[in-house]
Amino acid sequence: MFQRVITYFEKQSFGVCTYLAERLDISISKIRLFFIYASFLAVGFPIVFYILAAVVLDVRHYIKKIRLRIWDV
Repeated sequence: MFQRVITYFEKQSFGVCTYLAERLDISISKIRLFFIYASFLAVGFPIVFYILAAVVLDVRHYIKKIRLRIWDV
């Protein structure tokens, strides 16, 4: 049951922790724990950062997809 919950959240996440972990060469679990602990200490500011980072990553992905479609013609 617990593994199903973890799998659901990993599929529905925006990939912010994965992106940061790959860029910083740190394990994904450490990044996730940082966001969890920091959100308790900083009263939710890291959640705002996470949402903004998710929007930026989504826009970057969308732009790359459009750019590929334009040049594939």
